Amino acid sequence: MARFLIQSQTTGRFLAPSLSDGQPEWVSSLKQAGGGVMSEMEDALQLIQDHCDFDDLPQVVDLDRLGTLQDYPA
Repeated sequence: MARFLIQSQTTGRFLAPSLSDGQPEWVSSLKQAGGGVMSEMEDALQLIQDHCDFDDLPQVVDLDRLGTLQDYPA
């Protein structure tokens, strides 16, 4: 099962559900973003469309790709 997170290229923050009301919010800690891990790329793209501004420069990060031969270039 894939694991995707949304990260802002502008701030480095992650888009994840708020612990208080479940609404998406930007958090700085990967630990806080754990609730925002999605298994479907379509869900991540919809969340970007619904909750991100152009200035956020959102990107979908595949957590299973990190640390592998297909890791993102530095």
